[in-house]
Amino acid sequence: MLLFGFIQDGLGRRPAFFIYLFIECIFGIATAFAKDFWMWLIFRIGVGFTVPAILATPNVLPIEFVGPAHRTTCILLTNIAHSVGMVILSLVLYAFRDWRQLALATSLPFTVYFLYWWSFPESPRWLLACGKFEKAKTILLKMAKVNGKDISLDYMDQLKIKYEEEFKNQKSKTIKKYNVFHLFKTPNLRFKTIAITFIWFVNTTVYVGLSYYAPALSSDEHLNFFLAGVVELPTYIVLWPAMEKFGRKSLLHISMLIGGCACLIATFPILDDQWTLIMFCIGKMGISSSYVILSLFAPELYPTVVRGLGISVSSVAGMIGPVGLPIINYVGTGSQLSLIVMGILQIIGAFVTLLLPETKNCHLPQTLDDGEEYK
Repeated sequence: MLLFGFIQDGLGRRPAFFIYLFIECIFGIATAFAKDFWMWLIFRIGVGFTVPAILATPNVLPIEFVGPAHRTTCILLTNIAHSVGMVILSLVLYAFRDWRQLALATSLPFTVYFLYWWSFPESPRWLLACGKFEKAKTILLKMAKVNGKDISLDYMDQLKIKYEEEFKNQKSKTIKKYNVFHLFKTPNLRFKTIAITFIWFVNTTVYVGLSYYAPALSSDEHLNFFLAGVVELPTYIVLWPAMEKFGRKSLLHISMLIGGCACLIATFPILDDQWTLIMFCIGKMGISSSYVILSLFAPELYPTVVRGLGISVSSVAGMIGPVGLPIINYVGTGSQLSLIVMGILQIIGAFVTLLLPETKNCHLPQTLDDGEEYK
């Protein structure tokens, strides 16, 4: 995953996406033809290696393509698609009970995305950050034409001068050689990286954990998984206007706090099955809201030159949590221990959020110096 972060910041968002996609399709389709467990395991590791990187790309690109006023809309639409995908996945799981057929059903459709090759533009913000002004100019003019807008050549010249001046102020001009240590090199960016990584770890752990927990609520595991996806959709109706009005930080804090409290309350022995289900739904809605907000909030905090790498580091940390959840479920009595752990993690994460700066209506930091000043 860290390698994919280097690819994304070094080669660009567009080639990185298709590299991820190619690897995922190869390993995903190969899974259906595995002859034994170890071969199956190797292929699934390949899939698991790339899917988080593919999922991270839609979180980075939207905020680099649009201005501050439209970032919320782009991220929400992306996450609505994710939730709809969860619902569709439950139907696919119901239709394909054979694991080989399921592997093909969840891999072959990805090949359609290669058709994006002819229409998927590179991020103009990344191009500007890397000094590729002419390529950025071509894409920006094309975007303006599609949207019926005019961009004067004088504006493009001023934009070029602005970014050239920023590069002159950089201590290093090896633009493509940023690495993970740059995320921890300066105090402010180091703190934000640690905080974002922890919050991402919490969100991934709880989101995946509650998805694991859903099938255990009753005997019909397919229905429960379906409902776990459906319950996310109403949250976007509330989030859409709320994020535009209140920003990211306060809503992320509230969402994680509500989700954490709901998980803890669900463990109370005095609750019957109906109230446990209600608390589960509230907890799922809370973490779903939190995940959406974080998908927008985290990329806005990282400078463009290390944004892909920063999100990759956070994603790697996020994947660690779900690995241990099944073990906790087996150790805990009636899965109560996992709910307690998830509840406590969310409450801690909610208060860590308060230490980060608000990003609503703020311009994205481009360079490491910009990121250090962004407090």
